Formats: sequence, C-alpha cells, structure tokens
Amino acid sequence: MVDMLGVAVIGFGWMGRVHTQAYARVLHHFPQLTLRPRLITVADEVPGRAEEAAGRYGFESATRNWREIVADPRVQAVSITAPNYLHREIGLAMAEAGKHLWIEKPVGLTADDARAVAGAAARAGVHGTVGFNYRNAPAVAAAREMLAAGEIGRVLHVRIRLFSDYAAHPEGALTWRYERERGGSGVLGDLASHGVDLARHLIGEIESLTADTAVFVPERARPTGATSGHARATGGELGRVENDDYVNCLLRFASGARGVLEACRVSVGEQNNYGFEIHGTEGALFWDFRRMGELGVSRGTAYQDQPVSTVYVGPGHGEYEAFQPGAANAMGYDDLKVIEAHHFLRSIAENQPHGATLADAVAAATALDAMTRSAEQRAWVSLA
Repeated sequence: MVDMLGVAVIGFGWMGRVHTQAYARVLHHFPQLTLRPRLITVADEVPGRAEEAAGRYGFESATRNWREIVADPRVQAVSITAPNYLHREIGLAMAEAGKHLWIEKPVGLTADDARAVAGAAARAGVHGTVGFNYRNAPAVAAAREMLAAGEIGRVLHVRIRLFSDYAAHPEGALTWRYERERGGSGVLGDLASHGVDLARHLIGEIESLTADTAVFVPERARPTGATSGHARATGGELGRVENDDYVNCLLRFASGARGVLEACRVSVGEQNNYGFEIHGTEGALFWDFRRMGELGVSRGTAYQDQPVSTVYVGPGHGEYEAFQPGAANAMGYDDLKVIEAHHFLRSIAENQPHGATLADAVAAATALDAMTRSAEQRAWVSLA
C-alpha cells in the first residue's frame, strides 16, 4: 500500500522546478516506495511565479509567503530551494513545525547555520536530505565500492575540480550571490561544498586543510530591475563583489591521504567541468561529470605503464538500473535529483537516513568555514 505525503516547494527558480519534476517522476523509477508525494503548495515571492508553477505542475495552491506553509496541516515535507541566505530561517521554521526537509546546499551561509537546522530537525525527529547530488551518479557509487574493496590499494592522493563559467562574464549582474550577507562565501558554498562532500564520501574525513581564495571580477553592475538566474546588467551603478570567485585547497585526510580541491565560477571555456582523480598504491580512478556514465579505471600490479580502461556504468552500479536497462545508456543531471528524492522519501518511510544528510551538510560547512579562516590566516586549519 502506498501512503500519500503532502509536500511543498519553497522557491521556484530552476532548482524548485527540478525538485518538483523529481517528485513527479520518483515512483516511475522507484515503484517500491511506500510514499507517494502529493504536491500541496508552492511558494515564491516573485509575483506570478508560484501561480504559474501551480498551473503547470499541479500544486493544489500557491503563495508568495512561505510562512503560510509552516501552519499548513496538509504539508508533511518541504523542499527548500530558495536563495541560500533564507535556508537557515526556512529550515528552522519547517523543522520546528515537524516537517521533513529536502534542502539544497549550502544549508545556510555558515557552519553555525547548518548546525542550527540540523539541531532543530533532530529535536523534532524529522529527516533532512541535502542536495549533494553528484554523489548519486552511478559511476561515483561504483568508485566508492571499488575504494572500499581496496581495488586500487591504499588511497594516496585525490584531486577534485569544480570549474564553471556561470559568473565569468564581466557584465554579470551584482545579485545576492555576490554579497556576503546573502550569498555567503561565494564559490565555496556554490561549488566547493560539492567537492568537500565528494571528498568525504569517497576518501573519508578531512583532518586539516589550507586554502587560498581570490576575487577575479571585483566589481559588477547593480541590476535595475528583477533578475533571475545569472542575468547580465549594463549601465547600472557598480558595486563591489564581496565573496570569492576562486578557491584552491590542500587537504589532509584522517587516513593519511592527501588531496587538492579547486573550484572556480569564472573559468572561461569551462562548463560544468566537475570531477575527480584518485590515485592509490595499485591503481587509479577518474571521473568527469560531463561524461557521467564513464569511470576511468587503472588497477593491477604493473605499477609503471599500467593501462587505464573505461568502464561504462550499468545495472548494479548505484541506482542505474532504475533508469536504464543496459550499460552505456546515458543518464542526466535531473536523474540524480530523482535519486535524491528517492532517498528523501525512503528516509521518511523507513525512519532512517538514506543519502546525504544534514550531518553531511554540517561537515561540509565546517570545512568551508575552515577554508575561509585558512585563507585569511594563511595557515593550516584543523577540523578535528
């Protein structure tokens, strides 16, 4: 028997749409779920946006004020896809109201924000799933299994990259994303948070780190009207970019492995160039998000001149079988969010966590705060 779960989506930009479509698709791919999401209400402060979403996707109601959802008895679970600076306030309110949370990263602007939301959820006994979607790629799941089985020996070092050009244009509008008070740490929260999660998910806990950060586009024009996404602005008053465009970070893991994490939002010529290279005593693993279904694998005992082969993921790797019947059939970004929706609903149904949790968000945010301190102090910072 399948029970209904009333859900709301707060913030209906691109990510709100992705969450909504994941709710619509999740039972198609995971029919064994015992919870069926029911789209109750959608909230967005932009005039007309929530009403349009309700009409298009079938929400029963729409509002410009997310606070109305707090007391709505029809809603048992909430997707929080509003701008980053609202995540703590909304997360606390919904958790304290006893509503389960599917919340995008970063969970607030600091580790204290993430801890506050995690603490409220724990006290209320509600589950929290966090949008670290890249760990859901079947090739990443395959890599994790191989690492756990020791198939490339002991891990020596890892390099994780997250390069994008979404902020590369000098005419990119000075939106909330570039302000400390509303956008937090900039590229650290936007991209490096995913890198930290991948590092922990694959290699283990980070013991200490040292980081360097930079702002490469120091001024941008203020928009003269409402903006969405990464809009451009010309002719407006120039304002200072307050958070970072770039970070590189050296990592020391509790296992003794070493790592490099690098992220940039102004990399011309790079579109979603996300991935990792992991080297062990007997082999290596390579993954590029742009070739999501491929995992480069080198293993054996040749050491020198050891070849690399390409494994095309298929049934048996992560949740691949829920989407495609045979290896090398392509999956996409939105599929990773369907997997995330599955983790969220399964956590609620079984009353035990699946997938990335609020504890993972706290760990990632703690590492990001340490990167900021390290860059300011020009020193190694311990996470112990």
